[in-house]
Amino acid sequence: MEGGFPLPAMEMGALTGWLTQFLFAMLRIGAFLVASPAFGGRFTPLPIRIVATVMLTIPVFAHVPMPPPDALAGMSALRLIIPELALGLTAGLVLTILFGAASLAGDRIASTAGLSFAAQVDPAMGGQSPVVAQVFSIFLLMTFFALDGHLVAIRIVIESYTALPPGGDFQPDRLIAAGLQAGTAMFALGLGIMLPVVSVLLLLNIVIGVITRSAPALNLFSFGFPLTMMATLLLLWLTVPGAATAMQGVMSAALDLIGPILGGGV
Repeated sequence: MEGGFPLPAMEMGALTGWLTQFLFAMLRIGAFLVASPAFGGRFTPLPIRIVATVMLTIPVFAHVPMPPPDALAGMSALRLIIPELALGLTAGLVLTILFGAASLAGDRIASTAGLSFAAQVDPAMGGQSPVVAQVFSIFLLMTFFALDGHLVAIRIVIESYTALPPGGDFQPDRLIAAGLQAGTAMFALGLGIMLPVVSVLLLLNIVIGVITRSAPALNLFSFGFPLTMMATLLLLWLTVPGAATAMQGVMSAALDLIGPILGGGV
């Protein structure tokens, strides 16, 4: 406008290139949030994921150099996009796999106690799972947030842009090894969570079998089932401190595993 102050402006080509670079910077963080246990659940609305991705990308985009817009304009950009998605998805899936140790422990405890029929829809997975498994999963998730594990995980992802800059060296064998290691650790950690309760319930089932065999009037449903229910609830209450320690171990193992994936550490 004549006689007025000039407004700051940007050419359309420069603006398009800036937006392309920003969207590229969002790939790793967005893939991590989609695959992670908390933000990846179906109970998290899509707008929340988008806003969280944008807000976490802003400091990264301001300090980490991105490939030029020309390199992101053609099919050759796939060699830059795929590693970013692979890094984010692998880190998020490793967390999800290790967090499955809680669901695995709860499912085995429910099966041993005869509580498999007590199932409801799991909002995180979309299918049905035993209530005990859902309680263990929520317990682990709350422990993760209470101990600021989510902040540590986000810090590792953001710092990974410095350790593994976009367009840098990509090693898919390291991601595959991390996935295999996460599967092995999930079963080991799940066994550590469920072993105290399952071992006592196994001994209790043996005792109930001997009693019902020697006294047929005390059948399984009138004597064994109520006794097993009471013992299960009592054991779950008594093992809460040990379960909390085991949950903390799961969280620490998950964070220790995603650190090397993203080229950093806890």
